[in-house]
Amino acid sequence: MQSQADGSYYTFQEIITQPPAWRAVLQDADQQAGALRSFWRPEKTQEVICIGCGSTHYLARTAAATFQGMTGVSGKAYPASELLLFPDMVLSNGAGRMLVAISRSGETTETLRAMETFRARDSGPVIGVVCYPGTSLERITSISLVAREAHEQSVAQTRSFTSMLVAVQSLVSIMAGQPLTGRFCELPELGAAIIKESLDLAQQLGGDAALERFYFLGGGPFYGLACEAMLKMKEMSLSYSEAYHFLEFRHGPMSMVNRQTLVVGLLSEAALPHEIAVLKDMRTLGGRVLAVTPVKVPSEAADYQIVLPKGLTDMERGALYLPALQLLAFYRSLHNGLNPDAPTNLTAVVSLDI
Repeated sequence: MQSQADGSYYTFQEIITQPPAWRAVLQDADQQAGALRSFWRPEKTQEVICIGCGSTHYLARTAAATFQGMTGVSGKAYPASELLLFPDMVLSNGAGRMLVAISRSGETTETLRAMETFRARDSGPVIGVVCYPGTSLERITSISLVAREAHEQSVAQTRSFTSMLVAVQSLVSIMAGQPLTGRFCELPELGAAIIKESLDLAQQLGGDAALERFYFLGGGPFYGLACEAMLKMKEMSLSYSEAYHFLEFRHGPMSMVNRQTLVVGLLSEAALPHEIAVLKDMRTLGGRVLAVTPVKVPSEAADYQIVLPKGLTDMERGALYLPALQLLAFYRSLHNGLNPDAPTNLTAVVSLDI
């Protein structure tokens, strides 16, 4: 049960108010559909490169998978610093390219310098995804999507991350020639229901003193989201937390699973039987399992499960996986006696002398 103290934290308020920000993103993307579509030349684009830093690098991973999955054009994700410091490895051939740069603040040094590097070496369009208007990032882009209601006071990205994810999904849908209609446009309502339904479970597990290790598993478009959930747990609560692809977890990391372990699976429809098999194995080893899943899984595969709404594809439902896991990290932070609004050693914008 939520306490009054929870609401005193910016982080909590930003997590539970994500759906209205998603609604604003969908509306703005629809209004810019014609302009966004004008930059998409599939006959001249052999590669879409997505960049970001920290959380937005993990978002770039999901963005690249979504571009490739929905358009058939090769999608690649890099930390912005890789494009900046090793441009010959990132831009190694003569392919026609489009760059998608993602940044909450629009002022992250590595991202801005990487965009300038791309501009100097490539004539392809640069699309920005950001949360604030009038930023340095916007001035370098061909066009930007601004998640205008996703502003945050806290350092750890929650509302901003999912809002920029919805912006990316909207961008790809538009470029794939799909109108922003149907079940995807119901994400705000669906997200509000998920937040309400998962609040008590997140508080229960976040405050469970028996848990010492957290592993987040995902594949395809959900691996980047698993990494982001891992990062939230580390940033907010300073807990031992790692992210892996589902089947890769068997290749060594599962040796760490014991009764003090929570394994969180972000399940897909595409690989569901294989992912369920991994979760069953982890329960056999003594770990506890939380499944965030598009369909209900057998009881032997999960101790706890959050079943997502039907009618969405793997490329559409990504934002729905994260609110419960953000709440899990929030409550773990409180359990550890920390302030989730001010993670240790971190600032909201990283500015470097490059």
